[in-house]
Amino acid sequence: MLNFSFHNPTNIVFGKGSISEISNLVDENFKVMLIYGGGSIKKNRVYDQVMDALDGFSVIEFAGIEPNPRYETLMKAVKLAKENNVDFLLAVGGGSVLDGTKFIAAAMNFKLGDPWDILVKGAPVVSAVPLGAVMTLAATGSESNALAVISRESTKEKLHFSSEYVYPKFAVLDPMATISLPQRQTQNGIVDAYVHVCEQYLTYDVRALLQDRQAEAILSTLIETAPELLKNPKDYDLRSNLMWCAAQALNGLIGCGVPQDWTAHMIGHELTALFGIDHARSLAVVLPAVLEHQRANKAGKLLKYAKRVWGMEDGTDDEIVTKVIAKTKDFFKAVGMPVSLSDYSIRPHSFEKIAGRLNLTQMKLGEHGNIGYQEVIEILNLCK
Repeated sequence: MLNFSFHNPTNIVFGKGSISEISNLVDENFKVMLIYGGGSIKKNRVYDQVMDALDGFSVIEFAGIEPNPRYETLMKAVKLAKENNVDFLLAVGGGSVLDGTKFIAAAMNFKLGDPWDILVKGAPVVSAVPLGAVMTLAATGSESNALAVISRESTKEKLHFSSEYVYPKFAVLDPMATISLPQRQTQNGIVDAYVHVCEQYLTYDVRALLQDRQAEAILSTLIETAPELLKNPKDYDLRSNLMWCAAQALNGLIGCGVPQDWTAHMIGHELTALFGIDHARSLAVVLPAVLEHQRANKAGKLLKYAKRVWGMEDGTDDEIVTKVIAKTKDFFKAVGMPVSLSDYSIRPHSFEKIAGRLNLTQMKLGEHGNIGYQEVIEILNLCK
């Protein structure tokens, strides 16, 4: 097992009716900015529940955070928050709203120039306005980690940053808030959580026995519940399990002491930035190709995954690896995901552009640092 440091300060408040707890989680003297997306929280009554909980607080609102939150929009929120001397940010929505709120929190206190430098230059975040979250979508795990992914429309970039200062102080996870989601968003949540686990689990073995079992448990739970959830989207228990799986998939715990990959995510970010593909849908296309391209390096973990998660034991090692990669792709299809670039009308003439946008000159991708420009082209060709 590799050395690690683990600290997760987010207070998770989980369960039916838990939105009402906000009043006990935010300092009554704080001026709160409520941040949300396109208005679905007003249709499903989450907005009303949040405002009831904030009765008596000083609250201003900022709406319109996009899927793949845009820097241009977020800087408008920064300006409004500064003008109104906001003390606390409350994100209400999915991972995009929360990621955007994390950036707003960091940008409000940033003194070293253009806040975009946090993303493009890795400029240090030394403080941030405190924030909390009410999640209405189970997918990204952003509710209990220090990560955020932000897009810039003017340059078609999609970049990430991480800072301990943007951990949410609390995250309210009420599965009832996800029951009215469109099926597409539920599909995306299942696959997003699944691939988050795979990026940390399907690397190489360092005898992190507990972390492997934890990762396998999340994957097995998603496989077990996904078909039933898509058939019964109003089932509270199924929604609860997906919500908790998504949080556990990227709260840092299963990544402790293990090598991590994230190649599928880095390529997927470019597909989203250039072609507008939903983040999870880009992952459903790219992950099986990464596994195929790196099958020799990942063989040990792929065999463990095949046996423990999918119950595969018959055949040679090579045959089992082939079958489990196909089984992963079949699972994505069963959830309703296209699994090839041609499904999005992305042709090979675009591959060089996609690969060229990844900065692979100083640092290559993958847990072994062995995936550069040419390897990305090869992976994209496996996605055709």
